[in-house]
Order: sequence, then structure tokens, then C-alpha cells
Amino acid sequence: MPLEAGIVSLAAGIALFSAEFISVLEAVIHYICMSKENKTDFPVIPETDYPHVDVLIATHSEDTDLLFKTVNGCIHMDYPDKSKVHIYLCDDNDRPAVARLARDMGIGYFGLSDNKLAKAGNLNHAITKTDSPLIVTFDADMIPRSNFLMETVPYFTLPKMIRNGGIWRKRTEEEIDPDYKIGFVQTPQSFYNPDLFQFNFFAETNIPNEQDYFSREVNVGRTISNSAIYAGSNTVISRKALEECGGIRTKTITEDFATGIDIQANGYTCLAIDKVLASGLAPDDFPNLLKQRQRWGRGCVQTIRSFKFWLSKLPILAKLSYFSCLLYWWTFIRRIVYILSPILFTVFGVLAVKADIWGILLIWLPSYWIYNHSIKILSGRMRDQKWSNIVDTILCPYMILPILAETLGLRMKRFFVTNKEKTVSRSAKIVYAIPHMILLATTLVGIYFSVKQMMLYRNLLGLVAFFWLFMNAYFLTMAIFFLLGRINYRSAERFYAELPIRFDIGEKAVVCKTCDISEFGLSFKTDFPEFINGVKTYTIRDGKWSAIVKGEVVHVTQQGNQWKYSVKLQPLTFEEKQDYIQIVYDRSPTLATEIKTTALKDLLLFFRKKMVKSLPSKRSLPRILLDCNLETGDGDMVKVADYNYQYITISEGKPSNEFTVKLGHVILRLIKSETAALAKDNLYEIENWESVSASAELHEELKKLLLGEVSIEKELSTVS
Repeated sequence: MPLEAGIVSLAAGIALFSAEFISVLEAVIHYICMSKENKTDFPVIPETDYPHVDVLIATHSEDTDLLFKTVNGCIHMDYPDKSKVHIYLCDDNDRPAVARLARDMGIGYFGLSDNKLAKAGNLNHAITKTDSPLIVTFDADMIPRSNFLMETVPYFTLPKMIRNGGIWRKRTEEEIDPDYKIGFVQTPQSFYNPDLFQFNFFAETNIPNEQDYFSREVNVGRTISNSAIYAGSNTVISRKALEECGGIRTKTITEDFATGIDIQANGYTCLAIDKVLASGLAPDDFPNLLKQRQRWGRGCVQTIRSFKFWLSKLPILAKLSYFSCLLYWWTFIRRIVYILSPILFTVFGVLAVKADIWGILLIWLPSYWIYNHSIKILSGRMRDQKWSNIVDTILCPYMILPILAETLGLRMKRFFVTNKEKTVSRSAKIVYAIPHMILLATTLVGIYFSVKQMMLYRNLLGLVAFFWLFMNAYFLTMAIFFLLGRINYRSAERFYAELPIRFDIGEKAVVCKTCDISEFGLSFKTDFPEFINGVKTYTIRDGKWSAIVKGEVVHVTQQGNQWKYSVKLQPLTFEEKQDYIQIVYDRSPTLATEIKTTALKDLLLFFRKKMVKSLPSKRSLPRILLDCNLETGDGDMVKVADYNYQYITISEGKPSNEFTVKLGHVILRLIKSETAALAKDNLYEIENWESVSASAELHEELKKLLLGEVSIEKELSTVS
């Protein structure tokens, strides 16, 4: 501590020491939770032992199109006896449209008017009107996979089941521990759309969702200390556990977080598993993201600082684990300290640390390397220090005051519902980057002074300051890039999936596989440039689910030796929608699951994607490069460059404005097109293209030209 350097230096030193101490404390608690085996045995039980389940979907103001997908996923959940699954839409706005949706889909509806207790009041109202021993809670946007119940419900039988020699059996009366009871099973909060960090950095395939590390690693690890966090959705809860703690906790802005603590304090064992079984929408604009994080942070601080928490019956290890949650939300305060400390030293001469260069390197360098290496290993490659610092730098200017206010007891009283609507717009505004620009400017000034100090005075201490200034400049630059935003053109998310698909061209059935699917479209690849014109009927299958949809090809491109067709679907009927939406969303998100990038690659990727503007192609027929000679009706020869069923380009020869060419036994009548082609080429429209394009004769002749006599016909028995 720089005690003799003045009050400002002393304050800076205390701030930096506090930040480092809190970081170490959080890391120690975190590693205790993460360093042990945290997997829970999954019991195998008879089908008759699966109990009744109430599925509660909480909605406030969400659109019925969004609710449809969640309800549809719930309806399609597997269960030995589907009559034991009771699904309810819980609407605290009592909307007729939502009631009608529930009726149309054959599920229950609980309307609630004048709800003053937010989501907690909505769920508690539904709980009083149901009676199943297990309760499943879903947010309005969270779509469960078909195996959700089958992968969660059996955990509640653990107190009555035991495994001997790999075989599960029921415990005898003497083997049952009356104090062992399961309170809830939490599955990951997964998202099928890229979160804002993935999206704005063009990193959907390079970095995982920012919440994956917590949901799939940290929260699972917390099972060891029985401090797994109830996240409010994607959860199965014991009704008895809820009733014993008085239902969902009210008068708090994070009712789920507080309720989980109440259940654990009553002696219930609570589990978090790492298997993704439901996915929803991550916030896709910065203001909405901020509201969400401020509510989470303030709610956590509000709960942990209360006497009710510290006087609860939670074990000390569980209390420490929850205390680490509080320390996490102080991360944003720590981040601003780390940014300001080298600036104060280099620009204003404020000494925060009294030490020589060797002392700093001896203490700091090994710990810095160990921390970086450890976080990569313990996070399952889903998080590293670089990305943690980038995220914290982006959020810190807007999280400091809310967290400080809540810490000092200035409570947030209004409950903000996270917007669940998909937006098609720019994801952020540059005005939010003003604090980061100011910090970056002063950091660059600090870099100048640190370099000057090292060159003029041979002061190696400036090297450490330079390192942190340089790193902070990178984090701040990435934050500004993030806040530049990115325009979202997609109204629905795309899932990469290889599924069998079938359609007819004339009398010929084409069977191939999809590349990706979405609510409003799909794409597939064929080995041959098929003529697909107008609206076609497509049969698509995924395991036990099958759907029939109609659509029109809007884009074709050649990819290697295959042809990719993009199809825009026509509006679906209610029945078609149920089948097709189930196929689209009954899968894990196809986004990155581990970090696959570096700092330099991040910058290069951003600039390449940001600067290169790709124009959307409107090519709806395949452009086939023939580069061959064909005979005209007059006996002359012309060289054909390319062909797309409707048009043909002549690269050599001097034909007239109207003539015919022979493609094997098929005669094509050509008329000079008024549309300008390449300067050296002649573009002709095929007058009889509609009558010959789908013919088997033309197909065979093209196949001979492109593939010789090799047949490409394939049969996939999975598509009927």
C-alpha cells in the first residue's frame, strides 16, 4: 500500500487491493465447487413409477406466435402415460387470444387479472389450481425438447431407488433416508438464437453462448454444495418442496433465485444437470440485455444481503457458494478498477501499488498464467479470461451504479419483463459506447506516457503498466466494436440439420437431405442441378416426426460437386405448423459449444465481416457450366458457356437472333435476349423451356454431359 504517497494514491491502492482480494476469494470458492465430480446418477425406473406432472408456461405480454412454439414443444414431450402430463398457459394479462390458443391446442388456461406480484404471483395462482406432485416451469419462449420429462423426472425417485451392480431397484424401508428428498432439477438455460455477443462479433461458430458456461458448468458444479440455482425456467420442482416454503417467493425481483434458496434451506437436495433439454430466445438488442442483467444482478444482491439468507438453515458451504454469486456481480466494479489503475499511474502519477518490477512479476506473472490455464480447463473450453474481460468491459459502465445501489439498500422495486420478441433491426446504438470511447482515449494517452517513460528513464515498472494498458485498450476496442451493432435480417433462426426430404419433379421423385431448416424456409443439396420451378410439396422427416410443407425455390448455388437449393415456405395450416415446428425446434442449438478463436482472429474476423458487404443473389435456377459445343438446326456449331434451363449463353459462334440447338435428342428453340450479358457473350432465352426442362430426356442428356453415364438416383427408405 502506498501509505506515504497521499490520500488519492491510498484510495487507489485500497480499491485495487480490494478488487484483487475479491477476485481471489471468488476464484477459491469457484474452484472448490468445480474441482470435484459433479455428475448425479440417473435412475432407471418402471414406466408405472412416472408420476403426474403439471407443466406451467408463464406469460405476460408475449405474442401468441411465440407461445405457440412453446406449447407445441410441451405437447410433443414424451411420457409413458401422456394423460399424466397436464399443460397450462398461465397468463397474468387474461388475454382472450391466449385463452383461444390454449383451447385450440387442447391445453389448460389460467387467466389472472390485476396481478401485482409479477411472475411469482402468476405461478402461485396456477399452483393453487393444480395438484400434481411435480411441477415444470417454462418461460414463454423456452421450447422443450421431446425428451425433457424423460431426462428429468426420474431424478425425483433417487431417494427411493438404489443401484446394485449396475441394476436399479427400489430401496427397502430400512434403506430409505427420510432426510434425503429432491427439491428441483434444473436444466441449462439454453438459447437457439445467437446471443448478442456471438451475433455482434460475427462469432456464432467461434464462441459459445455467454450463459453456457454458467448453465452447463458452474451451476452443475454447485450441486456439490447443494447450491444449484433455480433459474425460473426449464425446471422440474417438487410440489411438496414448494408448499413447504410457501410457494414461489414474492416481493423480490428474482423470485426464482430466492425460491431455490428457500427450498434448499428446508433440507431438499437440488440438482443441476448439463444436458440441454429446452432452448429459448436470448436478448437481441443491447437495452434489453442491460435490463435483464441489471435485474439479475440487483436481485442476487438483494437476496444475499438479506438477513433471511444469512439466518437460513443452509450449510456454510452453500452460503459461501451463494456468496460467490454476489462477488460475481461485483466483477463490473472490479473491471473499472483494473481499467482506471494503470491510467491513474501513467497519466496522473497516482501510485496504486508500491513495489519494484521483480516483485510484481514474481507474484503476478505465475498467478496470471495459472488463472488463464485453469479457467480454460475448468470451463470445458467454453470460457477464457479474454472473453470474460470483453463481456465485463462491455457491461461495466452500466452495471456499476445498479449493483452499488442495491448493495447500499436502494432497492429496485419494478419488475422488468425481458422482451421475448425477435427483432429485425440493428442490435445496438453507438451512444452506448461513449463511456468506452472516453476510457479508450485515456488508455491510449497512458500507453504514450508509459512508452515515453520506458524510453527516457529505463523504468521497467512502466512495462507492467504498458501491458495492462495494451490489454485494456484491446478490451475497450472490442467493446466499441460490439456496440457498433449489427443489422439482423433474419426473422427466424436457422438450424443446421441433415434430414431426409422428398419432392416430385413431374413423375420423378427426388430424395436428398436438408442442409438447414427454419420456421419459414429450408435448404437442401442435390448431386444434380435439378429443375425445380414453382411451388413444390416437400416431405421432411426427423425420427418419429414427419411434416408436409409447400414452398418455392428462391436461390440456387453450386457448392463443390453439389447444388444447394433454398426454399421459402408458404404459410402453413395449423396442423402443418404443429408438425413442422416440432421438427425445427426439437434439437439442440447448432451454435458453437467451445471457444475456437484468438484475439487476433477476433479482430480480423470482425473487420472482414464488417467491411465486406455480400449482395443477396436472386438466382432461382441452377447455373450449369457446360463449356461444350452443340450443333444448331442449320448444321453449324456453337460453343455453350452456361445454361440454367431458362437461358443459355453462347460464347463462340455467330448465330442469328433465332435458331435451334440440339442437346442430344432434345431441341431447344433460342431467341436473343434483350438482357445484357457479359460483353463477349450472347444471352438467349429458351422459348420452349417450360415444356422441356422437366423432361426425362433433357435430364439424361445433361447427366451425360456432367457426369457421364453414372447414375445419381438415390433411394432413402426413411422418406416415403
